[in-house]
Amino acid sequence: MSGEPGGPPYKEPVAIPIVGELDLHTFNPKELGTLLPEYLAECRRRGILEVRVVHGKGTGTLRRAVHALLDRTPGVESYRLAGSPAEGGWGATVVVLKSVG
Repeated sequence: MSGEPGGPPYKEPVAIPIVGELDLHTFNPKELGTLLPEYLAECRRRGILEVRVVHGKGTGTLRRAVHALLDRTPGVESYRLAGSPAEGGWGATVVVLKSVG
C-alpha cells in the first residue's frame, strides 16, 4: 500500500511479542516515545515486571533517550544497565516495573 504520490509507502502495523525483551534495533528511533511506554504498560498488565530493553552500544544516543524516557514513564520502579555480557552489558537496560494493583 502506498501513501501520497511520490511519498513513502505506508507501513502495516507489526505485532510485537510481549516476552519481557524489546530489541530497539528494528525500530525507527522516532517511534521510541510511544513504543517503549506502550510496551512496558503491556508487560505490567501481563505481570512481566522485569524487562530487558536492547538499545545497543553505539554512540550512546539511543541509550540516553531510553533512560530519559524511563525517567518519565509511569510504572517504572527502577532501571540499570545490564551487568553481565549475557544480559547485554551496556548495550541493554534492565527495567523493573511496579506491579499493577
